[in-house]
Amino acid sequence: MFKILNYDLERILKEDPAAKSKIEVLLLYPCIHALIAYRASHFFYKHKMFFLARLISQMARFLTGIE
Repeated sequence: MFKILNYDLERILKEDPAAKSKIEVLLLYPCIHALIAYRASHFFYKHKMFFLARLISQMARFLTGIE
């Protein structure tokens, strides 16, 4: 999971001229928060923990505004 997260951070740093550091992107960019929540939710869904998957998905939507 950390390899994928690192790839996402590198991609944003490459594509967004306003992004200055990985820590900035990790803490301040809602797209990263949504991606992390999606991946966690998908993990729980695959392991048949449907309520937890839905809870994470709904919390991420509330916090980021991204569905």
